[in-house]
Amino acid sequence: MLGSGFIARFYADSLKAQRAKDKLISVYSRNTEKAQKFAEDYKLNFYSDDMEAVVSREDVDVVIISLPNNLHEAAVAACAKAKKHVLCTKPLGRTAAEAKRMLDMVEEAGIMGGYLEDLCYTPKFLKSMKTVKDGGIGKVLWAKSREAHPGPHSDWFWDHEQSGGGAMVDLGCHCIEIARNYIGKEIRPVEVMCWAATQVHPIKAEDSAIGLIKYANGAMGQFEVSWCFRGGMDLRDEVMGTEGTIWLNNFLRTGFEMFTTGKGAGYVAEKAESNSGWLFPVGDEVHELGYTNMFTDMFNAIENKTEPLETFYDGYIVNAIIDAAYTSAKSGRWETVQIEGWRGDETADNGPTTASYDENYYLIKKEILPSGEHKLILKHKVTGEVVVKEVE
Repeated sequence: MLGSGFIARFYADSLKAQRAKDKLISVYSRNTEKAQKFAEDYKLNFYSDDMEAVVSREDVDVVIISLPNNLHEAAVAACAKAKKHVLCTKPLGRTAAEAKRMLDMVEEAGIMGGYLEDLCYTPKFLKSMKTVKDGGIGKVLWAKSREAHPGPHSDWFWDHEQSGGGAMVDLGCHCIEIARNYIGKEIRPVEVMCWAATQVHPIKAEDSAIGLIKYANGAMGQFEVSWCFRGGMDLRDEVMGTEGTIWLNNFLRTGFEMFTTGKGAGYVAEKAESNSGWLFPVGDEVHELGYTNMFTDMFNAIENKTEPLETFYDGYIVNAIIDAAYTSAKSGRWETVQIEGWRGDETADNGPTTASYDENYYLIKKEILPSGEHKLILKHKVTGEVVVKEVE
């Protein structure tokens, strides 16, 4: 484990979950005292403030990066040099250029680069993705993801140079990849329009942003992110397809509600702002946030020599979209997503997804009125005339 802070502890808790045979051996931290405390808490054999000493150990097969964003590239370089598989927390890089260098490193070293995008592994997300892949909602036309909370837990997130940005690089990376999965990762993201602002905090970066992403097949992705939301952590997804709709509430209001005066109350859930009043706890936090499924997928992929669901290439594409979003936020225009070495389809938008009623008419809408009457709204394929047809 590279890092000993908040996310490293989430990861360590997750490693004891589904597979039950993975063992955390050693930890690196820039602060020796924190490394020692982490090692004691998780009963590790070794700790150090020397990254290469941890990475190069013979008994280490896989390295997990849970460090600030500005340290990811150096950590990946150390893993590539030692020929150790590497799993990196989100975002992969501060910029697409940084992410591309990391992608190149792992591929040239012949090691696996797993992108630790936990929100693409939540139980609800995995179930909804199966429905999408089975055609349950038809062609996905629009996918929206929202993450908002009162702000990050560590000081480095608020430092633009270390983090590479604000709420967009911290939370937008989740939302972008969620929508990208629903639309289809083989579909190329083409352009981004974004608004971003610093509404509350005395920082250089944005604490709120909204973005639209055009995809080559005509689908639209949307992200909403904020460090200004009060009341906990709001994680929601909405997906609209030609044959159905999906709506997910992943964290804030999930059916578990509790009231307490605060006497004896401790930790409630990530980003919870209070431990009294009406609270929204989470039954199994690391599982609900996708960590256990994520590590199961990553380690299975390493053992089976296959790709995990989320790779360094995915992390690179996310960074490329974020770069375009930052450019758009400054220009106020649609900006092109710059991708070096696109590996997906070159599908173009073929226009509206229309359904035929018969050889002469398109079906616009089928409706049941309050009276119980059934009617169809049709459009003639040649003349363009729109007509109503009653159905008994």
